[in-house]
This record gives sequence, C-alpha cells and structure tokens, in this order.
Amino acid sequence: MGESKINKIERAANIIKMLYNEYPDSKCSLNYKSAHQLLVATILSAQCTDHRVNIVTKDLFLKYKKPSDFAYCKITDLAKDIHSCGYYNQKSKSIQGASLRIVEDHNGNVPDSMEELIKLPGVGRKTANCILGEYYGQPSVVIDTHMVRIMNLLGFTKSKEPKKIELELMNIFEEKDWVKLTHMIIDHGRAVCIARRPKCNKCNLSTICPSRIKE
Repeated sequence: MGESKINKIERAANIIKMLYNEYPDSKCSLNYKSAHQLLVATILSAQCTDHRVNIVTKDLFLKYKKPSDFAYCKITDLAKDIHSCGYYNQKSKSIQGASLRIVEDHNGNVPDSMEELIKLPGVGRKTANCILGEYYGQPSVVIDTHMVRIMNLLGFTKSKEPKKIELELMNIFEEKDWVKLTHMIIDHGRAVCIARRPKCNKCNLSTICPSRIKE
C-alpha cells in the first residue's frame, strides 16, 4: 500500500525545514542581469555545468548586450562563442530563434507566462519555470536531473517524466517553497546525495528517506 497524501505532505514539510537548515543560502548558480540573459544561460546549461556556462556568458554578455544582438547575429559566430558549452549548433539555433521571437513578437521583452515562453524555440517547461520563478517571482518548480533522481529516492514520485513530477510536487510542497526547493535539492545532490555514490551516513534527510543506504 502506498504512502498517503497526508503523510507525504507532513514528510515534505519536515524535509523543507531540514533543507532550509542545511542550505539557507541556496540560489540559482547561473549569473545574469536580465530575463533574457537568464534565458540564454539556461539554454546553455543543458548537458553543461553552471560553472562552465558562467565562464562563457561572462564574455558572451559583453559581446551581445541585448536580445536583438542575438537575434540578428551571424549564427556561426554565436556557435563559436558558445562552443565550450557543448551542443553548440543546436543551442545557437535555439538562442537566436528565441531571441528573434522575443524581439519581433514581444517588443524585446521575455514573456512572463508559461504559455508564451514554451512557444519560444528551444524553451521547454524547465527553462520556462526557471525564468518564471527566478526572474519574475512566480511560484514554479524547476525539474532538473537532481530533482528527478532525489524526488524518486525520497518517495515523492515514481515517475521520470518532468511535467508529471512537477505537478506531483506542487501537490505536496507549499507554494512559497517551490522556487527555493529546486536550488536546495541541486545543492544537496552535488554535496551529499551524489548519483551512484550517495553519502547517506552524512545526509540530514536520512531519517525520513525511504531509500537511505544503511551502513
């Protein structure tokens, strides 16, 4: 028999307290100064570390200062400029395509709704939720690989499908914690609950984690 929703909600509340205690300063690790810079950085972060993205965007955002610079640039130059982030051909097409739509359809402003954001080339729910929560302050849950893995380990989902996990978590965790939750779980995944070598003996969530490895 599965865990009741009430029990999940209670356990989620306890986990949030523990995460806040352990990672009080968790925040987005991508560097940006505008919604469009965040959009570009998030597209670049696919299959790439945030550290590498920040190295690349430091120069990138000096060269391309506004959406129109990305929209009307030579795409081969853009691909070269983001080369070290990997998948540079696809990412340059996504960045230019999204920027073009933002300039021509949205007067240079990044949309502030899920409906409009996911119409942009290369923008899925993960990127859209990142922009909505991080820049526009709208309650949203970003589902990245850490969230998929750790929320399965914590028994809050049995799915690997990001949209399904997103909706499940929104029913369990309080809205006020949604944005911070992802940042704390990412930090936890990097520091303690590491894929293939979790440090369960050092994990402050181990007492209420159904997947803990007993040592």
